[in-house]
Amino acid sequence: MSLRKFIIERDIPSVGSFEREQLREAAAKSNDVLKKLAPDIQWQESYVADNKTFCVYLAKDESLIRKHAEMSGFPATKITEIKGMIDPTTERKA
Repeated sequence: MSLRKFIIERDIPSVGSFEREQLREAAAKSNDVLKKLAPDIQWQESYVADNKTFCVYLAKDESLIRKHAEMSGFPATKITEIKGMIDPTTERKA
């Protein structure tokens, strides 16, 4: 079974002002949970805003993302499956 791509919006107050060490600890905690759920879920990257993070994950299904959120303690406020991607080169003909 192939993994599907999701973006997870997490409401985390003041996350944008976290120190590097706080972000490192959060990443370590997330990675520990991911090891337990592997190979059906993978974290690709996250974007940190003032009071939210936007995380890109590959997962078998949405329930695994919710399980990760529950086990890690990081909220999964909104989960959206990504159906495709465009960028500035999309307009070019092949």
